[in-house]
Amino acid sequence: MILQSLAGLPAFLAYFCAALVVVVVYLFVYTRVTPHDEFQLIRDNDPAAAIALGLSLLGFTLPVVSAIAHSANLVDCLIWSVIALIVQIIVYYLVKIPIPNLSAKIAAGELAAAIWLGLASLAAGALNAASMIY
Repeated sequence: MILQSLAGLPAFLAYFCAALVVVVVYLFVYTRVTPHDEFQLIRDNDPAAAIALGLSLLGFTLPVVSAIAHSANLVDCLIWSVIALIVQIIVYYLVKIPIPNLSAKIAAGELAAAIWLGLASLAAGALNAASMIY
């Protein structure tokens, strides 16, 4: 019985490790796209940066979760994860349209701008995840 339960362990490890890698890649790419240094701002105790980046990360991971649950194989999952990354980058630029100085506001610790970006990223991630129908 235990061996039957553990039969899925290799697939679990493959998908989980791949998900960790795509999250690290996402954080690397996303923090290079934005003009402000999220991690330094978070180290400096800027809650706006933590809110914006944290919700953006959730907005990215929702479609990754959907891709893991619905993909045909690991390569398919990785392709959809890249699409999720691209969607989040697009959302960042779209959110900047009504607030052109968005990054400066976040760097200054302004919560309204951070919440706007974060929740827009989360909403896009939820829509992205729900749209992944195979």
